[in-house]
Amino acid sequence: MTAKLFTLPVLTQITPVISQRQIDELPVLVITHPKVRAAITLQGAHLLAFQPTGEEPVLWMSSESAFKTGVAIRGGVPICWPWFGPAGKPSHGFARNLPWELTSHHEDENGVELVLTLKESAETRELWPHDFTLTARFRLGKECHIELESAGDFETTSALHAYFNIGDINKVKVSGLGKSFIDKVDGGKTAQQNGDLTFNGQTDRIFTQAEATSMIVDGALNRTLVIQHHHNSDVVAWNPGAELSVSMKDMADDSYKTMVCVETAAVSAPQKSTPAAPAKLAMTISQR
Repeated sequence: MTAKLFTLPVLTQITPVISQRQIDELPVLVITHPKVRAAITLQGAHLLAFQPTGEEPVLWMSSESAFKTGVAIRGGVPICWPWFGPAGKPSHGFARNLPWELTSHHEDENGVELVLTLKESAETRELWPHDFTLTARFRLGKECHIELESAGDFETTSALHAYFNIGDINKVKVSGLGKSFIDKVDGGKTAQQNGDLTFNGQTDRIFTQAEATSMIVDGALNRTLVIQHHHNSDVVAWNPGAELSVSMKDMADDSYKTMVCVETAAVSAPQKSTPAAPAKLAMTISQR
C-alpha cells in the first residue's frame, strides 16, 4: 500500500520535494526527499507513510482502507480529537474526518517540516460547541516528530493513533508501558502488566503509568522502533487479533499479523486548553 502512494500522478508540484496528488477522493501531500519519503492526506492531517531512506516502512496502512470524503482511514497516524473512543459521534472525534489546510512548509538537507490547521466551522459546532484552532506539525527526516496543539477554552481527550508496520505479531514485544492498565477487551477493568507486552489474541489496553519511551522490538524485521511520548497521560496498545480482524471491512483477514498500535494519548486525564495555554500532545518516532 505504501509504495502505491509514491506512484500517484503529480497534480501540483509545491516544492522540489513536496507535491500534491490524489488518492481516490482525497488530496494527499507526498514528500520525496533524499532523507525520507512520506505522505499526508489533507483530510485529517493524516500521516499515511513515513519511510527513512534505506529503511523499511515504519507505518502500516491497510490495503482495504477506503480513501473517501468523510470516512476514517485505517492505518498510518490518525488524529483522534476532541474525544477518544466512543465518547461522542463520530468515534474518535471529528478531526480525522475533516479537511485541513496546509498553512506552512519548510525543507532543508535534513528533511521537511509541514504545518496543517483545522478551525471550527458550522459542521464542527453541530458536533462540539466550541471555537478552536487545531494545529498539526510534522518534522520528517531520519526521525518523525508529530505535535498536535489545540487552542481555545475547553477540555479534550485525544490520541496520536499510530499503526506500526511489523514483520509478525507473534515475534513482537513492547516495552516501557508500565504496569497499570485499563483493559478495554475485559469491560474496562483495571489490571497489571508484568514485563513486556506480547500479543495473543485481541488486545486493547490503556496504560496509565507508562514510561516516556516505548519500544517495539520486532524479531521478524530485526529492528526496534522507538516511540517517545510527550505531554501525554497514557499510552494505548492495540491489535485486533484474528477474530476481530476478520469482522472489519477495512482490514484484510490476516492483516493483524503485520501491525501493532502504540499510541500517544491523553485519555484517563483529559487535557484543558485555555487561550493563554494551548494543550499539546506529541510523539517522536525513530528506529535502531
